[in-house]
Amino acid sequence: MDNNNHLKEVEGKRVHDHFNNKKAAISAARRIMVPGPVIVGAGPSGLATAACLTEKGVPSLILERANCIASLWQLKTYDRLRLHLPKQFCQLPLMPFPSNFPTYPTKQQFLTYLETYTNHFGLDPVFNTTVVNAEYDHLSRLWRVKTQQGLKQEETVYLCQWLIVATGENAEEVVPYIEGMDGFRGPIFHSSSYKTGELFRDKNVLVVGCGNSGMESNDPVVDIAFVIAANPHVHVLPQEMIGRSTFGLSMCLLKWFPVRLVDQFLLLMSWLMLGDTSQFGLIRPKLGPLELKNVSGKTPVLDVGTLAKIRSGNIKVCRAIKRLTHHAAEFIDGSIENYDAIILATGYKSNVPYWLKDTEMFSEKDGFPRMEFPNGWKGAHGLYAVGFNKRGLLGASIDARRISEDIEHQWNSEAKKLMAFSRSLPLPPNQDLEFNSMVVN
Repeated sequence: MDNNNHLKEVEGKRVHDHFNNKKAAISAARRIMVPGPVIVGAGPSGLATAACLTEKGVPSLILERANCIASLWQLKTYDRLRLHLPKQFCQLPLMPFPSNFPTYPTKQQFLTYLETYTNHFGLDPVFNTTVVNAEYDHLSRLWRVKTQQGLKQEETVYLCQWLIVATGENAEEVVPYIEGMDGFRGPIFHSSSYKTGELFRDKNVLVVGCGNSGMESNDPVVDIAFVIAANPHVHVLPQEMIGRSTFGLSMCLLKWFPVRLVDQFLLLMSWLMLGDTSQFGLIRPKLGPLELKNVSGKTPVLDVGTLAKIRSGNIKVCRAIKRLTHHAAEFIDGSIENYDAIILATGYKSNVPYWLKDTEMFSEKDGFPRMEFPNGWKGAHGLYAVGFNKRGLLGASIDARRISEDIEHQWNSEAKKLMAFSRSLPLPPNQDLEFNSMVVN
């Protein structure tokens, strides 16, 4: 065969064999066998689960897309944030907050606690690693977790028997479209980018949303004219009642009384302490705060001084926005006001449907487990969920303990079988199966 014919034959193979590139891509990806569970997410939920597993002698591997633990807290919260609940309801399993921390720790104190927690249990997340696909392989009975790492987007496939979803309820920002927002001349950004009010000194700022983030956007040390625009149906409760935290008091009462009766007590106390919030444009929903939380996951706003600013006129509450113009917002009541900037305090959502190929345990609609608390933590084929029960850090700790106990029962009998079976798995040509360097007890 002459050179010209040989080149034509090679070119023909490149054109017609469309499987070559796909096979090469599969071969290029590293394949790592993980003896224990793979945990997706290094937030408080993922750390708590890993710590509970470690305490039971079960190793795990944490994959985190950001470059740090608790990325939501570190990168997407405002500087003066404090925990809204007393520290005893926010501590992770097996380690309380330091006794010298205040009742409501600051953001930085909470992050210090998480760093100490991570070091104490020897947790070592793999950072800058995004899970792009996770799928259960019925043939091998293993989860195949495909990731991309670093700037080069290097692919790795982790194989494991247990997959723990710990990406949480607040993985991605919700950014609604508002008519005319593309033409607004000032900055529009999500509250996840808001750190301090210093940038908005002497500015007129419109905050869209009246949840806890929206109600706390006003910085008390900076002179800003804030307007909160949203659906005004919201429960505002005092942070404390009769010398106790509202949350702690509620948990205590729920041990003895039904939810609706506790709700009636909370609303009565709120009316006595805060007055009628509807006079400020904040109308209470028909369902009580606890019942609404259970049904929809919508958290009541704990007042930390915002209501006083609304009373004084420093913060104004308006109805929802109809449209935006170059420098102004038109509201559904027909009024028009000029603004220098807009903050979208419109919340977050789960990102699980984007990467987890499982529609049995998780809903494709909202990315939450289909089963409600307390049954949403466990699915089929070794799939688990932590931090999706709409009960904050306390709920995540409950999930973490249940998951670790469930996996511990399987660990001693299954781990050795899994290692032996994985060595017999068929691999692509020239591809080795690596084993994660975790210690197997």
